[in-house]
Amino acid sequence: MGQSNINLGALIGSRICHDLISPIGAINNGLELLDMSGGAPGPEMDLIQESVGNASARIRYFRVAFGAAGEQMMGRAEIVSIIKDVMQGSRLNVAWGPMDAQPRSHVRLAFLALLCVETAMPYGGRIEISQDDGQWLLHGHADKLNIDQTLWDILATKDAPDDLRPAQVQFALLPLIAGDLNRRTVTEIGKSEIKLRF
Repeated sequence: MGQSNINLGALIGSRICHDLISPIGAINNGLELLDMSGGAPGPEMDLIQESVGNASARIRYFRVAFGAAGEQMMGRAEIVSIIKDVMQGSRLNVAWGPMDAQPRSHVRLAFLALLCVETAMPYGGRIEISQDDGQWLLHGHADKLNIDQTLWDILATKDAPDDLRPAQVQFALLPLIAGDLNRRTVTEIGKSEIKLRF
């Protein structure tokens, strides 16, 4: 996949997320107004609010991970808020380590890497994201990992199979986008931990 195709795909991702976040925000505002005006509370309303919140969180996350990324900075509070919202109800506990603002392009890589590590931990666990002297590390700990070696090989070879599923696209994108930033993805997989560096 050429650089122009990656950029075009990122712009498409940004456009879709941008166009979806407004109506989802409007639905959420409508639900809040119904609640304030004494609308009928109940499990149905709770389910709608939970679903809208989940959709909003995912779109915010995907906008960073799959959208176009310039060199604008993202503050810690915004990053932590996105991760917290998207992981709500998940079996994963994710800790964002960097205390200072980070370039959006680096956060994009971290978010794509988090999607990769998440696939190896379907039974839950903890993922710590740290950055030291420009080197990023995602360190996942779990009682049990589920590794699809074919997917993890893509990070080293940059050669995605033709039957790659949409839910696995992060494995194809991460090494290509990292390469554009003169970075290389390196993984270490143990019995109960996984490390992904870039």
